Amino acid sequence: MTLEVAAAIRSHPDAASTGASSSLIANPGASTPALSSINCETKPFIKWAGSKRRLLSQIEPYVPRRFRTYVEPFVGGGSLFLHLQPVQAVLNDACIPLVEVWRAVRDDPDGVYAEATRRPLAKEAYYAARAERGGSASERGGRFIYLNKGAFNGLYRVNLKGEFNVPWGAPKSSFIADLDNLRAISEIASTERVELMHGDFQAAMDVAGDGDFVFVDPPYVTSHNNNGFIEYNEKIFSWHDQIRLAASVRAAARRGATLLVTNARHSSISDLYAGFETVVLERPSTIAAAPGKRGRVEELLVIAKEH
Repeated sequence: MTLEVAAAIRSHPDAASTGASSSLIANPGASTPALSSINCETKPFIKWAGSKRRLLSQIEPYVPRRFRTYVEPFVGGGSLFLHLQPVQAVLNDACIPLVEVWRAVRDDPDGVYAEATRRPLAKEAYYAARAERGGSASERGGRFIYLNKGAFNGLYRVNLKGEFNVPWGAPKSSFIADLDNLRAISEIASTERVELMHGDFQAAMDVAGDGDFVFVDPPYVTSHNNNGFIEYNEKIFSWHDQIRLAASVRAAARRGATLLVTNARHSSISDLYAGFETVVLERPSTIAAAPGKRGRVEELLVIAKEH
């Protein structure tokens, strides 16, 4: 599905909020629900920096009860998407390999599972897998999940050649993947009304319009750029990007979307979103290498909508 189709989905006048259907494009007169009827608990299949899984209970009360299209411009591990299971969604991330593994799980969960679990989760096997290149989409996706489970702190980092280079993390658990979970995610993401995109956040934000719900969870960067959080990415999400994002959030709110934005609790971030309601969220830190040195971290939740 193209971005143009995603935009057409978003603008369809008959989008509703409960139940399930997959016929909106084929049958433009159909009433389309926002939430899936699969009724199967799903969870992220990868560990991703900044995951909101532990904050879902604090975020969910602010999710609108009714919405049309769910939009997430920084999908990462997709904790909220998998929790809500919306039938109609636009998911985006700037990390191309991440979006490719989402697509692989959507298209071939069994093949991804077979590749992810064919090796033991052990140091020698990890470095052998890290050195591998190429393969089918399912093989690359399975290898991505395997490396994610074996990597130090579940980090994703690449060198100047774009090659994954995170060292072995000696995980305490041997768990790699759950086939039933991958199959359920595939079912949720396989509808023609769920679009998986990769690129700058702006393209996904531009899709959001009247009645849509946008969950915005960017990398955390403050104006002083000294908040102790380092993102290992090919391109750092800069303070200029934060300013662009805030302007994009305001534009989507003016178009009638409701947006929830998570970010660092810092005065520079609060200033960017002045005029919107804010709530403080609290979670345990997962950044420090030693669990005993991990404290509590406060984050900001911005509720952006036109009154």
